[in-house]
Amino acid sequence: MAEATPNPEALRKYRKDYRPPRHRVRRVALTFDLDPARTRVRARLEVERDPEREAGPLELDGEGLELGWVAVDGERLSPERYQVTDEQLVIWSVPDRCVVETEVFISPETNTALSGLYVSSGNFCTQCEAEGFRRITYFTDRPDVMATYETTLVADPERFPVLLSNGNRVEEGTTDDGRRWVRWEDPFPKPSYLFALVGGKLARHRGTFTTRSGRAIQLEIWVEPHNVDKCEHALASLQRAMRWDEEVFGLEYDLDLYMIVAVGDFNMGAMENKGLNVFNAKYVLARPDTATDDDYEHIEGVVAHEYFHNWTGNRVTCRDWFQLTLKEGLTVFRDQQFTADMTSAAVKRISDVRLLRSAQFEEDAGPMAHPIRPDSYVEMNNFYTPTVYIKGAEIIRIYHTLLGQEGFRKGMDLYFERHDGQAVTCDDFRRAMADANGVNLDRMEGWYAQAGTPEVHVSTHHDPTARRFTLRLRQSRPLPEGQPPWTPVPIPVRMALLDDGGAPLPLRLDGEPAGTEAPRERVLRFEDEEATFVFEGIDARPTPSLFRHFSAPVKVRMEASKEELLLRFAKDGDPFNRWDAGQRLAEDELLRLAAASGRNQPAQPDEAFVEAYGALLEDPNLDGSLRALAMQLPSERLLAQQVSPVDPDAIFSARQALRTRLVEAHGAALERLVQAGIETGDPVARRREKNAALQLLSLTDRGLELARAQYDAADDMTDQEAALYAVVDRKSRHRSQMLADFHARWSGEPLVLDKWFSVQASSRDPDTVQAVQELGRHPDFNLHNPNRVRALVGAFAMGNPVRFHDPSGAGYRFLEQMVLALDGKNPQVAARLVSAFNAHRRYEPGRQAQMQAALERIAERAQSKDVLEIVGQALA
Repeated sequence: MAEATPNPEALRKYRKDYRPPRHRVRRVALTFDLDPARTRVRARLEVERDPEREAGPLELDGEGLELGWVAVDGERLSPERYQVTDEQLVIWSVPDRCVVETEVFISPETNTALSGLYVSSGNFCTQCEAEGFRRITYFTDRPDVMATYETTLVADPERFPVLLSNGNRVEEGTTDDGRRWVRWEDPFPKPSYLFALVGGKLARHRGTFTTRSGRAIQLEIWVEPHNVDKCEHALASLQRAMRWDEEVFGLEYDLDLYMIVAVGDFNMGAMENKGLNVFNAKYVLARPDTATDDDYEHIEGVVAHEYFHNWTGNRVTCRDWFQLTLKEGLTVFRDQQFTADMTSAAVKRISDVRLLRSAQFEEDAGPMAHPIRPDSYVEMNNFYTPTVYIKGAEIIRIYHTLLGQEGFRKGMDLYFERHDGQAVTCDDFRRAMADANGVNLDRMEGWYAQAGTPEVHVSTHHDPTARRFTLRLRQSRPLPEGQPPWTPVPIPVRMALLDDGGAPLPLRLDGEPAGTEAPRERVLRFEDEEATFVFEGIDARPTPSLFRHFSAPVKVRMEASKEELLLRFAKDGDPFNRWDAGQRLAEDELLRLAAASGRNQPAQPDEAFVEAYGALLEDPNLDGSLRALAMQLPSERLLAQQVSPVDPDAIFSARQALRTRLVEAHGAALERLVQAGIETGDPVARRREKNAALQLLSLTDRGLELARAQYDAADDMTDQEAALYAVVDRKSRHRSQMLADFHARWSGEPLVLDKWFSVQASSRDPDTVQAVQELGRHPDFNLHNPNRVRALVGAFAMGNPVRFHDPSGAGYRFLEQMVLALDGKNPQVAARLVSAFNAHRRYEPGRQAQMQAALERIAERAQSKDVLEIVGQALA
């Protein structure tokens, strides 16, 4: 008889059911006899019962463990004194204070889920967040159980000469049978999800950092030996992050050693384990010939993110996993601020908002919509989401906007003063912010408790006789069936009023004294369902510039004339709003063209937009990176959020029509941008605008020739990859020759080869579905490597709407096949991929039916709760 498919709802956990643990572990001593096929783990736990909790059995989490024996206070227990299930070891009776010891056996080399202890490229490594430690040994595997750790690693010195764990290296030696052992001690209490272990043949790239108090910190980046020449950028990024955290937040590193290890097989970007960060190699390794400018920036941001977790996540951690945004939203905000300070604040802000709108707004509108602090979950790994991370960072930014830099720092200082060494909640953070500044922030609870993207409806009125301008705001949220009523939330509205020349006017609110100088920009605090703001001394009707710097994660519903948008696009002094006005103009054009295409009616792009786009290309005062962002039209994925039912072909056709017209009108200006060369200014900004122009010109044969010339001349990966993307949408000899050359040149570099897969998966060529299917059978495709899977399957399903949604359904069948193949190997990756079907109900009937059928087949055959939870939500 076939095994019954599990019911994920029976496993659902609820935030309201939280109770402190009956037993806590204060100290842990672990000994690993490392062997890829059969590793022995001995654990010694100093356990004590919470005096506030009733006596009862000791329940230790465990998954996939082979138990050798269990002992309490030195006495090995007979089987009737404990019970072993698939998920727990239950010891029926233990003293209030005792020492519990266990011996278990695990098989790291068969751990394809990459959770717990596993082998990557012959090296041992771990990933314990969220609940991977239970796959290593029996433990109370929850974040509110914090203990100090002593870890001893024993292994064959020939196969595994490098043995690392958390904290400081305190002792090492050789066993009687010639194996090497190393003992590590972490003096700071931490939850089990921050445990880490690494062992193998690795090379070290070293550096140092001297803290503001004068302590010398040893910095080590460990990689496979052939990658040791690709570590300097990551090391320099770490040093910059350490200095920035001292200067901006007054936070100093606490151990004597900080280590980063790069591994090839990793489900996430990186992991902030105390003192021993384990990184996806993608976010460590970089040389100009193998990594793009964007890769360099991402590496700096991820290195900083994991370092910042030392305080916002490690020293102060989460009480339970429902509070995940407490550490992730806060740390994402901190890494965003760091990158803004290291690069361009305007470019960083626009890039972050583009990601929020495309990924998080989409999630908010779909079946997996959830608050930044969820109320329930089946599989915690499914809630490492754009909502928790990116929207969570926007909520932290609201505190920063409302309280100001100084007030926010006061709140952070009080937060650490109160909670260092504790596992706490989002409410504790909010209280610290409020108490430090003497303000009431209770209304912020709405941002934590409600799913969905708020909409702010704006209406205006100008009275020239009274010289008054009235701004009326109303907030709401589209309510799916069964959702509770919307509770208004605090929304900071950073705004200006622009005159006919784009200059900001003085903003004197009704009731303020006329004699004082009024500011030219204000932050309005809008926290009720409706609010009215009246500005005095406004002679002529102004153009509102609202939500400058994207001051709140909302959708703005405001009627704006084309003239107002063109004014902001040309002259708004806020870089974000200038870019946003251009995007709004382009979006309006594309939606109009898409609607006409869907009705098979002819339509021509608006020449006013085409002219404004030309002015953008010729503006001598515009930073190259900002110009590149402004040149990019709204994505197909973003446009699909604005229409229902979604017709991917009509959206694609509209973008192609507008791009074609822009090239017809401004081909000469675009070619000048491509051929100008990097002679002056920031070379990164110059490459960005050049390659944005090349992407447009690729619609022409001349563009293909320019792309081929750039590829042949390129001595950096940025230009080489951009040239590939420029030719891949059209069949030509250039495309086949360049792809073949790229593969031959970089077949020995896995991270570069990922780019080769992604470029082809992103092609808008009509034969892409067939090409992707063939790439799934390519000798270099590896279903066990998450980076390779994301490079091919993720890039196709998430980043190529027109070809993934091929009317034949072939794209859906390919994704279904890959999800089911991964379900039994790596459920986390499978669950992330299957979410490409989440919005299926918003598509036209034919595609909707095919996606629903694929979801139903996956629901029948999948076994992991990771995949079943996502599929169940999509089908509900």
